[in-house]
Amino acid sequence: MNMLSEQGYNVTQATISRDINYLRLVKIPNGAGSCKYAETGGESTVNSARFLNMFSDNVASVSRGQNIVCVKCLTGMAQAVCASFDKLDWDNIVGTLAGEDTIFVLCRTDGDAQKLTEEMQKLLIR
Repeated sequence: MNMLSEQGYNVTQATISRDINYLRLVKIPNGAGSCKYAETGGESTVNSARFLNMFSDNVASVSRGQNIVCVKCLTGMAQAVCASFDKLDWDNIVGTLAGEDTIFVLCRTDGDAQKLTEEMQKLLIR
């Protein structure tokens, strides 16, 4: 039992959700494969939230071949997902190329591509 419940406070999921909205918090990737809450004040935070929404709604799969990550999207959505990804300005990304339903992400090394693939695959599971 938590301390608030012991003191007679009723804290529900709805209360927490309202507080999160009131504080203008968004869930963003923390770079270690999980997410954290952050204020929406900074542009990078807003871009991260936008990317997470775009990614989770429109990406079907993520795979890689050496230092290239291939992101398969719903038809017609690759350019939008790619544009939101580009605004994140991730380290070790040389560039991106988007078609109608596929994005290629060119990474500096195989290891960078492996790490990016693993992080993106975790986002698909959410």
